[in-house]
Amino acid sequence: MFFSVIIPLFNRPQEIDELLASLTHQTYTRFEVLVIEDGSSLDAKDIVAKYQSKLDIHYYFKPNEGQGFSRNYGFERAKGDYFVIFDSDCLIPEHYFETVSNYLFQNPLDAYGGPDAAHSSFTPIQKAISYSMTSPFTTGGIRGNKKHVGQFHPRSFNMGVSREVYEKVGGFILTRLGEDIEYSVRIHENGFKIGLIPDAVVYHKRRTNFKQFYKQLHFFGRARINIYKHFPDTLKLVHFFPALATLGMLFTLLSNFIWPSLAIYLNTGLAVYFGLILVHAFILNRSFKIALLSVGASFIQLVAYGLGFMQDFWKRVIFKQS
Repeated sequence: MFFSVIIPLFNRPQEIDELLASLTHQTYTRFEVLVIEDGSSLDAKDIVAKYQSKLDIHYYFKPNEGQGFSRNYGFERAKGDYFVIFDSDCLIPEHYFETVSNYLFQNPLDAYGGPDAAHSSFTPIQKAISYSMTSPFTTGGIRGNKKHVGQFHPRSFNMGVSREVYEKVGGFILTRLGEDIEYSVRIHENGFKIGLIPDAVVYHKRRTNFKQFYKQLHFFGRARINIYKHFPDTLKLVHFFPALATLGMLFTLLSNFIWPSLAIYLNTGLAVYFGLILVHAFILNRSFKIALLSVGASFIQLVAYGLGFMQDFWKRVIFKQS
């Protein structure tokens, strides 16, 4: 089984250096790497050149179109039986392709996704952000889970599709705002089998500070409405939770000034919820600092996603704006 790794890249030369370095340690080596530079002003051509003797690697520079269409550019040039998509801010464990190839040999899938986790080298903020995006106490925890709500939709930081899928379904028709979920839905609708490979973990850095994380999650909230406009049946009750939680926290804040007797119960409920996050994050990371940061990251995860969701729900669903 031969894999083609597709990595879209935009102004992140340091990240691609670390990702490519992790790929040189793979125990299964039947793969090529296609780096698609998406119109970057800070290109990584010289960095990629360092790995010519270590990897079967190909570098392409194209005008900026966004990550979805950059992946299509890679698909068109890939030679593999499977096309594997990574984000440039990932590190790949050395047994990744061995794990995937063994799993697909025993449990054939047309497309797959895998979970993400925090690497020991990540900063405390990156570990906290990773916690908020994988925790059972946040909506981030519904990803990369066998008990996923509804159909499983691989995410583009760790996603593989067979050549057969590409030849029948094509590539991405959206370049951003939920392009990976939209692609997964079309794969499902064409009768292909998609599944989670639980041990196909990647280390996903995500953002390096809370301001960047807020912007990213606000974008994710908007993306959910974008997917709804294409596939109304994919919008589930769980997707409303961050918006409801955001409104609930706002109501709790106001109640302290308007209904003090009610505020006691609401404040207690919030304290218990974030207290559970604090304890759970501490157990996982054995660090009180990371646990505290995880509370902040979980708050941002809910509020940023909730506000983005409500913004585009109001504009695009209620007022029918394009």
